[in-house]
Amino acid sequence: MDTDILVIGGGAGGTMAAITAAHLGCRVTLIEKNARIGRKLLISGKGRCNLTNAETEVSEFLQKVPGNGRFLYSALHAWMPADEMAFMEQLGVPLKVERGNRVFPVSDRAVDIVDALDRALKQADVKRITEDTATALRFEGDRMRGAETKKHGFLCCRSYIVATGGATYPRTGSTGDGYKLARDAGHTVTNLRPALVPLVSDDPACGQLQGLSLRNVTLRLYQKGKKKPVYEELGEMLFTHFGVSGPLVLRASSHIPAGAVKDFFLELDLKPGLTMDKLDKRLQRDFAENKNRHFQNALSGLLPASLIPVIVEKSGIPGSKKVNLITREERTALGLLLKQFSISLSDFRPMAEGIVTGGGISVKEVNPKTMESKLKKGLYFAGEVLDVDAYTGGYNLQIAFSTGRLAGESAAKESKLHV
Repeated sequence: MDTDILVIGGGAGGTMAAITAAHLGCRVTLIEKNARIGRKLLISGKGRCNLTNAETEVSEFLQKVPGNGRFLYSALHAWMPADEMAFMEQLGVPLKVERGNRVFPVSDRAVDIVDALDRALKQADVKRITEDTATALRFEGDRMRGAETKKHGFLCCRSYIVATGGATYPRTGSTGDGYKLARDAGHTVTNLRPALVPLVSDDPACGQLQGLSLRNVTLRLYQKGKKKPVYEELGEMLFTHFGVSGPLVLRASSHIPAGAVKDFFLELDLKPGLTMDKLDKRLQRDFAENKNRHFQNALSGLLPASLIPVIVEKSGIPGSKKVNLITREERTALGLLLKQFSISLSDFRPMAEGIVTGGGISVKEVNPKTMESKLKKGLYFAGEVLDVDAYTGGYNLQIAFSTGRLAGESAAKESKLHV
């Protein structure tokens, strides 16, 4: 089989690359491991597909990309969230913008996004090979010549786009196949880790607080020995039987390098709306209203019921101590505990639980203006297989669409030069 461009991976990046290259007049073949495209898209956004984030400035978007954001500057300028939204609506999918600029189909059905991409591939006359995968790349010198596939043998092509996704959600087909292909081509694959993933803690308090969801708290991530937080944000989090989860925790996890979780800890400000002085006055007022009660029974107006025993234990103040006997020093220490509630960390949850993969093909070896390999001509990369990851909220899918668009466009131009 002869084709101009071979794309492996039928997710967001791969489908966008294939559609783009085909629209530019190239013969394109898309190889997808599953029976249909978009398996991971179907489960994204809890089945609703948080397609993108309606950021209007590249600089603002890149602030949500802790992993190698600068690499995406050209790709995002070439294909912004507004471009992706217009593209999907042209394919017949009405969109809506929700809290945090998150973009979803009006129908709240991820399948509508996948079906639209499916139609676009057919309209662009992209040839599809499903339930197959590439096992090796073939080169003549430093130029791409084709790929060996598991079922269809050798496929000759002028350009090849790797868009196989990461290593999270393996049941969708994201099993890290692209990393092997990249390594075989001489590329460096940085240490892989689950990103946007819950964190494990050995603090017994987490188990005691299992199921407690906190809203409007400030979470700070610190590296041990450092005074400035690595990450800080106001929002929601959840205590679980293994540790902590929720939006704030998932975002914090993106700032922790592979194998270094134990070098970090979390700190919660349980009362971010109050300064230490105002919190102390609040405590004085609450204690005055409950002066004859035991300490453990005087915090119900300040804290959720399940949190009170943990705070009492960590404060060191006996729960049976009468409130009117609590010293100023004890009250000050209690205030500090509420503003600096510390949680130790011991590990990431398993890779399969990560929303995206952190690490991947080193961006130092990829041209950011074309997505082409700096090591092999005609080899391109797009999406999660690259060492780039962002926060939740549609950012990661937009990265896949933008890099896929740029890779498809660049590969098409390259292919036409060598007809």
